[in-house]
Amino acid sequence: MEMFTYENKSYHIDAQGFLTEYGEWDRAFAEGMAPQVKILGKLTEQHWNVIEFIRDEYERSGECPLVFTTCRSNGLSTRDFKALFPAGYLRGACRLAGITYRDRFLDFYGEARVLTGKRLPQNTHSRMRDKVYRVDAFGFLVDPFEWDEEFAINKAREMKIPGGLSDRHHEIIQFLRRSFEKTGAVPTVIECCETIGIELEDLERLFPDGYDREAVKIAGLCVM
Repeated sequence: MEMFTYENKSYHIDAQGFLTEYGEWDRAFAEGMAPQVKILGKLTEQHWNVIEFIRDEYERSGECPLVFTTCRSNGLSTRDFKALFPAGYLRGACRLAGITYRDRFLDFYGEARVLTGKRLPQNTHSRMRDKVYRVDAFGFLVDPFEWDEEFAINKAREMKIPGGLSDRHHEIIQFLRRSFEKTGAVPTVIECCETIGIELEDLERLFPDGYDREAVKIAGLCVM
């Protein structure tokens, strides 16, 4: 665990710069962290609308809202969102909001264990036919190089992708894999939309459970 200090206040963060203590968040945290997520200058009213929407939705539902929901609710296009948060949704907007998520619920580094009443296992195994894939407690592949198309097909079935994986699904998944193998990083949702040539609304129809929670997971990757 690391510390981030801004205006004489210190915050607990992880190695990726995400706040680990939800209750420590305040507007100063977002202001101080903004330059680290490629935002130049002060946060504008539009930035705050997005940040506060994410926090309000978490407090209302207990879940981090999907990027599709956040953009639609704030009237933002793909281009608008990229201009506001060039580092992306999870790594930009959610990071400033003091929130991160794993799978369908938020994991504030201990809160998930409180919800279940017991400590979650570090790793679990998901058996698909005769092969065993190592996945973490949230269903993400531990080693991205263990991925194969059978993993994607079975993970999509497990996640109830409507109609299974189409050619368009495979195009996006293969793009994520190629990009990761080339750069060592998972593309942001905006980078994916721009490179593939797809609107957020169309991406939502393909992966209704979310970009990071569904598309990235099926591709055997994890953004954190």
